[in-house]
Amino acid sequence: MTSMQAEPPLEAIFDEVARELAAEHPDLERDRIMHSKGIKTRGKFCAFTRRGELVVKLPSERVAELIAGGEGSPFDSGRGRPLKAWVSLRPADAGTCARYVLEARDFVAALA
Repeated sequence: MTSMQAEPPLEAIFDEVARELAAEHPDLERDRIMHSKGIKTRGKFCAFTRRGELVVKLPSERVAELIAGGEGSPFDSGRGRPLKAWVSLRPADAGTCARYVLEARDFVAALA
């Protein structure tokens, strides 16, 4: 009989990704946002986890593309309306999570 290992929760994946990316990219730092673990660049948040999802800040066109493609869902911070520059995602692994975080980092860094 083989035992099946449960997938690590997204928060564990994000912790690993955030630690590795912060070590590789000096502009990234880990911090807390809305009672969640997050990562920011140049003092602005670009990604965090919330309720088992990865939330990233991207251009509104990219957010719409991810939602339309079924990869993401609108992010609502609790005020009853989605934020157009933020999307909730459920990356399957650390590599996918890192790609989304780096995409968000590039977008947010360009805004600063």
